[in-house]
Amino acid sequence: MGSVVQPAGNFYDKYNTRNPIARALMQRFLAAFAELVNLASPTGTALEVGCGEGELSMRLARAGWLVNGCDIADEAIIEARKRADHAGLSIPFERRDIVDLAGFSEQYDLVVCCEVLEHLENPREAIGILRALCRSHLLVSVPREPVWRAMNLLRGKYFGDLGNTPGHIQHWSRKNFLAMLGQYVDIVAVRSPLPWTLVLCRRRHD
Repeated sequence: MGSVVQPAGNFYDKYNTRNPIARALMQRFLAAFAELVNLASPTGTALEVGCGEGELSMRLARAGWLVNGCDIADEAIIEARKRADHAGLSIPFERRDIVDLAGFSEQYDLVVCCEVLEHLENPREAIGILRALCRSHLLVSVPREPVWRAMNLLRGKYFGDLGNTPGHIQHWSRKNFLAMLGQYVDIVAVRSPLPWTLVLCRRRHD
């Protein structure tokens, strides 16, 4: 099986940006994330795939989840470990590509994969891997197109690529993303904080 992951091209600390507009957008994203987590199973085991600097994993840990995190980027794992240690949270973070998780026998009550699928050559294969890791619920998010690119253009970014963020090779509207997910999992709830689509899914036991 070939890797389903493309190297991310826009790693930065979006959760602690100083830009007031970006901060407001991120707060709405985090509020939507918390709402969907609350709709999932009672606290149990969780895995965050594509954990970045560990912000979402730490929020899950503070809410009582027993969390593991992984990311393809070495710098992200180093930063996530540093932040978790500083916060006094015990969260194992490992460097792993999604493809490394294929065939794992361990399952988690909640699998989280936010802002990852748009970087992948084969997101459908990745969804299959995530579904197999999931005992109960899966929570995913992607940028909502074409809103995402339009907002980049409005802030003067990536004109040469028509507003496309570096590393984004998949682009979904809300409707198209839900249609794709619905082929693999049951949709439980959807949130659309500008400019994202967040979806809580339940594993379908075919």
